[in-house]
Amino acid sequence: MPSNDETALPHLIRAVALASSAREHGNDPFGALLVTEGGVVVEAENTVVTGSDPTGHAETNLVRLAAAQLTPAELATATLYTSTEPCAMCCGAIFWAGIGRVVYALAESELNAMLPPESIGLVLDLPSRDVFARGGHQTEVIGPIAVPGAAEVHAGYWA
Repeated sequence: MPSNDETALPHLIRAVALASSAREHGNDPFGALLVTEGGVVVEAENTVVTGSDPTGHAETNLVRLAAAQLTPAELATATLYTSTEPCAMCCGAIFWAGIGRVVYALAESELNAMLPPESIGLVLDLPSRDVFARGGHQTEVIGPIAVPGAAEVHAGYWA
């Protein structure tokens, strides 16, 4: 899959739209989609609040759906586009699913800067590149890529 900004932008815009939808549904504002050479295969929103599941991040939800639909070879050549840099838990799911490439809009550090001081104790400050670098196979990481609305979807949410 191509990984330049021009090709990634429409997918990242869609990921931000999914994040907005997650927020509208009462969940944390995160969204993700998986693209293969055939196009978009799976889309997912965060469902942490409505699902009462702390693992219901957009990326983990996407990995569950994608792994049920695609072969390991298809996952290895797929690209996961996400509205915000994946957390360490999501990186683990992406890694174990064997997804070959991750492209994100908003950096984890930018999100963390929006959080109120009292939530800092709940943050696992571990960039995705650092997590994937410890893996036994390569996962390409591209981002952050400036996307309209990527920061705005979080505005006022975490206050």
